[in-house]
Amino acid sequence: MGTIAAGLEGVIAGESEICYIDGYQGILSYRGYNIHTLADHAVFEEVIFLLWNGWLPKRGELEQLKKDLVAERELPFQVVNFLRGVTESNPMDVLRTAVSMLSLYDREASDMSAEANHRKALRLMAKTATILTTLDRLRKGGPLIAGDPSLGFAANFLYAMTGKRPDEVMERAFDVALTLHADHELNASTFAARVTAATLSDIYSCVTSGIGALKGPLHGGANQDVIRWLLDLGDEDAAVERVKNTLARKVKIPGFGHRVYRTEDPRATHLRVLSEELGKRTGHEKLYRLSKRMEETVKEIKQLNPNVDFYSASTYYSLGIPIDLFTPIFAVSRMAGWTAHVLEQYRNNRLIRPRAEYKGNPDGQTWIPIDQR
Repeated sequence: MGTIAAGLEGVIAGESEICYIDGYQGILSYRGYNIHTLADHAVFEEVIFLLWNGWLPKRGELEQLKKDLVAERELPFQVVNFLRGVTESNPMDVLRTAVSMLSLYDREASDMSAEANHRKALRLMAKTATILTTLDRLRKGGPLIAGDPSLGFAANFLYAMTGKRPDEVMERAFDVALTLHADHELNASTFAARVTAATLSDIYSCVTSGIGALKGPLHGGANQDVIRWLLDLGDEDAAVERVKNTLARKVKIPGFGHRVYRTEDPRATHLRVLSEELGKRTGHEKLYRLSKRMEETVKEIKQLNPNVDFYSASTYYSLGIPIDLFTPIFAVSRMAGWTAHVLEQYRNNRLIRPRAEYKGNPDGQTWIPIDQR
């Protein structure tokens, strides 16, 4: 047996051309494009295309992708009926089940050709967003909003959820947030999706595996914990005091530290700016100030940097997104990465089957009849 790495830390589990991370230099890139470049210049649809295809789309390719995403937004009526009956449930549970349900109404669900899988990735990308906006409208008792074909992915999501067309700043902020969350190499949910893909299961099963992994608080749920922290704080002095007391008890503070990064998470760099800008525009600047004091205190005591979850919490809150949708929206964005990785796994597949270091009695136990035990 080889060397044991708890949690597979540092283990190279496969090859990929999708995402590059240098945790010591704080570098994250998709297909060779630095995340700062993409956050500054790209729209989310360009990032989807890049992750799937390996190159930035030409104008015609981008317009076609946008049209295709609009065309695939609508949900099967059976899925909408399901959503009507689960409005009181955990949105991540609902999302996991609804995404799996989509396969039942896709005539190509069992078609494993590369072309069909690409079309299914497109449907998943479009319909995952609609599942969330539909669920939120239903549970609030509002009429369903079909969406506006003239709006891009980010703007349409906010419009279909709130009924209000976002201004350019709000749209751009959410678009950047989606880009920042789109992929992150072999994180837990992507690895789960690829393990399922390696069995040659269908793409719906693969991304359902990803959603199940993302639900865990050690992966996708941290930004919900962060916003609850922030909303529970009185002022900046209280924030500093609570951080100190929490760390003194050796309790982790959500939104800090990362398995890969040994310097600032480059995604946090952008989200910090978005948190401040949106906070000023929406009257939630206090959340940014509290976040900044928390960051300064944690860095001073523990030398830990904020990760992607920390400032995304106040950013999403300022956008008017309900707290229990923070993690599901992570899934909407990460659907771009999950599907890209599943498609890549299919193209060059080998069953993923690691070994375990067995710690029990290896063999030779004597059988004892049941009435003598």
